[in-house]
Amino acid sequence: MNIIPDTELILTKENRIYHLNLKKEEISDNIILVGAPERVEIISNMFDNINYKISHREFITHTGTYKGKNISVISTGIGTDNIDIVINELDALVNINFDTRTVNKDKKSLNIIRLGTSGALQNNIDVDTFVTSSYALGLDNIAHFYKCDVLIEKEITKSYIKHTNWPKNFSSPYIIKASNNLLQLFSDLNTGITATAPGFYAPQGRELRLTPSIKDLNQNMSSFEYNQYKIKNFEMETSALYFLGRNLGHKTLSICAIIGNRLTKKYSKNYRKTVKKMAELTLNRLSKI
Repeated sequence: MNIIPDTELILTKENRIYHLNLKKEEISDNIILVGAPERVEIISNMFDNINYKISHREFITHTGTYKGKNISVISTGIGTDNIDIVINELDALVNINFDTRTVNKDKKSLNIIRLGTSGALQNNIDVDTFVTSSYALGLDNIAHFYKCDVLIEKEITKSYIKHTNWPKNFSSPYIIKASNNLLQLFSDLNTGITATAPGFYAPQGRELRLTPSIKDLNQNMSSFEYNQYKIKNFEMETSALYFLGRNLGHKTLSICAIIGNRLTKKYSKNYRKTVKKMAELTLNRLSKI
């Protein structure tokens, strides 16, 4: 029996997982992830009732029911490093026995849908619309710290590296697919590849006072195509969600509101309204599975 040490599985005195500050009974099998903590309440205000409200640092969780379906909404904060915490701790909550510190024989699979905001990388994508991430392109390096790469789409990844002449001194990109059953729920939306950056400024081609080292990053991305799949948008979480979630046996999907178009330079005049509309759409479809 492999017992997980205190230093690896960190629990509070109340037997809560450390960062999320959650007990096992306080989350649903159906989880919506958002970046900004204030978006948790925007979504939970649509619930029929709220059973739990827990917070610790930027991680806020509300669990309740919507049209009879148990759903949790959790804020992750920004970046793949936070996704690394959230997905590992959610998996621990459902697949590790905290009393014995051992992995459960029978594993549970969660439905995890991220609702985010992003910038479009194609001229024909309007602001205040949605993009569903069929694939995630990870520029973040998280995947390379784990000894599991069976789910990485190696041919698409090689094609992207060749197309962009990706710098050899950078971490190698990786591409991973969404979960088919969740993807089919939103197949009517604009779908494509979502690029996940390890930062907001130069890693997404922005220039303020420092010059990005990759010239024309966004143009190189927007011109990439593989079997009719194009890179549709830029954000900071999806690749880690897909890599970690799917390797741990969970179902994962990202849907992003387009609040700006990086090529046309158009920006949403009321993206909060768009985010709320995206949440309503997701809750209605999630309630039916």
